[in-house]
Amino acid sequence: MKKFNKQKQIFFTGALIVFSLGFVPGGDSDLASDRAVLVTLQRAVGGRTRMWDLNQSSPCSWVGVICASGRVTQLRLPGEGLIGKLPLGLGNLTQLQYLSLRFNALSGPVPADLGKLVNLRNLYLHGNFFSGNIPEFFFKMQNLVQFNLAFNNFSGEISPRFNNLTKLDTLYLENNSFTGSVPEIDLPALQKFNVSYNRLNGSIPSKLSRFEASAFEGNSLCGKPLIVCNGTESSEDKSLSGGAIAGIVIGSMAGLLLIVFILIFLCKKRKSGSEEKGRKESTPKLTEVEIPSGKTMLQGESLSSDFSSSALAAKANARGGGNKNLVFFGNAVRVFDLEDLLRASAEVLGKGTFGTAYKATLEMGIAVAVKRLKEVAVPEKEFREKMEEVGRVDHENLVPLRAYYYSRDEKLLVYDYMPMGSLSALLHGNRGAGRTPLNWETRSGIALGAARGIAYLHSKGPLISHGNIKSSNILLTRNYEARISDFGLAHIAIPMSTPNRIAGYRAPEVTDSRKVSQKADVYSFGVLLLELLTGKPPTHSQLNEEGVDLPKWVLSVVQEEWTAEVFDLELLRYQNIEEEMVELLQLALECVAQHPDKRPSMPMVTNRIEELCRVSLQAQEQNPANNDLFIDTEEGLSE
Repeated sequence: MKKFNKQKQIFFTGALIVFSLGFVPGGDSDLASDRAVLVTLQRAVGGRTRMWDLNQSSPCSWVGVICASGRVTQLRLPGEGLIGKLPLGLGNLTQLQYLSLRFNALSGPVPADLGKLVNLRNLYLHGNFFSGNIPEFFFKMQNLVQFNLAFNNFSGEISPRFNNLTKLDTLYLENNSFTGSVPEIDLPALQKFNVSYNRLNGSIPSKLSRFEASAFEGNSLCGKPLIVCNGTESSEDKSLSGGAIAGIVIGSMAGLLLIVFILIFLCKKRKSGSEEKGRKESTPKLTEVEIPSGKTMLQGESLSSDFSSSALAAKANARGGGNKNLVFFGNAVRVFDLEDLLRASAEVLGKGTFGTAYKATLEMGIAVAVKRLKEVAVPEKEFREKMEEVGRVDHENLVPLRAYYYSRDEKLLVYDYMPMGSLSALLHGNRGAGRTPLNWETRSGIALGAARGIAYLHSKGPLISHGNIKSSNILLTRNYEARISDFGLAHIAIPMSTPNRIAGYRAPEVTDSRKVSQKADVYSFGVLLLELLTGKPPTHSQLNEEGVDLPKWVLSVVQEEWTAEVFDLELLRYQNIEEEMVELLQLALECVAQHPDKRPSMPMVTNRIEELCRVSLQAQEQNPANNDLFIDTEEGLSE
């Protein structure tokens, strides 16, 4: 009896231990919980995660999933076609140390439960469409070493609480929409830092001045390593020795005497030449400099080598000449003025419909694009009102106007500089050996971005249109995202003599380039879609068929049932996207319908392209080689 009771006691004790083990962290139940999280992720954002074999009980063999000690510790899904919003639940991957979701199409705010990933060391979210402020929970993840939020739509101010992340080695926040000033971030381990191409203003904190100028360009910032703020030196340079002060005093006295002598000389010269000067015009005319097509100004040559800054100043002072300096938009700190702009080293980007565009690199390292309008067709008051209206436009697919200058004979517009150039150059610039083919994902993404930008402009009112849609006005970011330029100019500027370039995109009903309807914009966008699909420019001469424009040529080929002959050979190399290409071709032909009423609206066009992009992801899953534009490289793997 005692022996039986002893065996019974051993049995229940063992059963209790086995039962208790089911609740000990690190057991099979934890891996099952991790698996459930990944399945939720797959259902929410799709992409190539749909290739995961859900029949397998363990997720550790799935692509991008790495396990250690029976838990998921790394999740690497860069460029996997993920689209949509991240679901709640990722925070339950409590042993995760490495998370890479870069170069996908994820959007919305970052889920709050990511703050539970306290073991996370490497976080790569760049190249998506995440938005909102930087979540506060990030500042509690004190094990973070690599942190990359670049190329998203984050906004708000950059928090000084980044100082909580004492192990941080890399912090990339560039190409977002952050505003306000740059906080003093004092992290001894920080080796890589970038906040370029945001909307930041103010001075650069001294602790961050050790980084290169490229880490701050594309903002309204000043201070080392950019130009000194307000023309004064930093506090470190203000403490001078007694000898230096004495030298300054002596030098100042000598300089004062020199100035007195110069003034006396100038007064005598002015008196003797006053009669001759009175006969001259009070406002000197600016000599127009014709720039041959394709001519590039040498690096170091300034904008004033193309037009005289003294003439600009004289015009500004003349009666009715207007403001002497640039007119900026918003409350950003003005880190440069007109003289700084004219002293900038420059190169000609090209002649457009309404004038010549330059890339101007200012002395503080900032690069901007400057458009010099040929002529305007409206009075000064209307011009300034239109520029104020354009300056208020804010959309991620439009190139923002940062400032303008107006005088009687000179009108300059200052924009953000887009480093990848135009879609026209990307499509037609180099068709020889060594060219990187433009894949379907990139082309359809550019089409979608451009459509969203135009649809946004049209949403501002039934009479609002772009008026000059063409591939050379679709500029690209480093991530090949579309930004539309030149909006608002068609209604105020007189076109230059570029009839073929204008006619290639012009709707048949348009007779006045200053009166372009929204349906005429749709026609121009349809030509743009045909250009993306065929790889051919819309000009007559390059189609080798006199008198036949691109829409007519495409329609003639399609009617002969040779649809495959329409598409760019670079697109035909990719598999499983034929149906999507044909659907986009059909949409393009609807856009270029001869009668305006038969064309869809831009919101309808945008919705259809969005659907096409979603469908093409499924084709991409079947053939991963289709997406070969971005090279899969991770930064900062070493700890």
